[in-house]
Amino acid sequence: MVIGALGNKIGMTQIFDKSGNIVPVTVIRIGPCIITQIKTLLNDGYDAIQIGYKNVFSTSLNQPQLGHLKKLNTQPLKYLQEYKVKNIKEYSLAQSINIKLFNLVKFVNISSVTSGKGFSGAHKRHNFNLGPRTHGSKNHRAPGSIGMGTSPGRVFPGKKMPGQLGNKHVTSKNLEIIQINLDEDILVVKGSVAGKAGTLLNITLVG
Repeated sequence: MVIGALGNKIGMTQIFDKSGNIVPVTVIRIGPCIITQIKTLLNDGYDAIQIGYKNVFSTSLNQPQLGHLKKLNTQPLKYLQEYKVKNIKEYSLAQSINIKLFNLVKFVNISSVTSGKGFSGAHKRHNFNLGPRTHGSKNHRAPGSIGMGTSPGRVFPGKKMPGQLGNKHVTSKNLEIIQINLDEDILVVKGSVAGKAGTLLNITLVG
């Protein structure tokens, strides 16, 4: 995994390119993030850095979490994320990681959690077709048969049935960076990013 940063989704809008075409974009606020731990091949079996994001009150964290961050001598951080790196010597404890990191690349991968939509039926959740609506049919939105009879006498795991819709961890890959605002720590990428406004995003560099 290449290095990245954490941020929050502000929302979506549209901009005009040089040719006058409308481009849908997602606006993201990046960091700032702080390196909270450096893992080495000798001590941990691999080289990686751990970053923290979003200051919170100490009452929001438990004692192990506070003890882990105590050596930084900073306000407690709510979110932690780890990235594997090739050269661990380029980083130092308590080093700040901000939006300037994205000046080096043109594309990013963004991981987030989709908007939760609660309990949903099989038709909406899995995009099933409707049943017959005439000739006395009473199977309009029912899921239909879910398995065989006596043998095997059970429903196989993974069967598409009603359940929770949304609230899934997804990654949008190779999103093009359209604009970078260094003063406001704003990153604008082309296309949509999963999640509602305020969703925590994990943005990693491509290449």
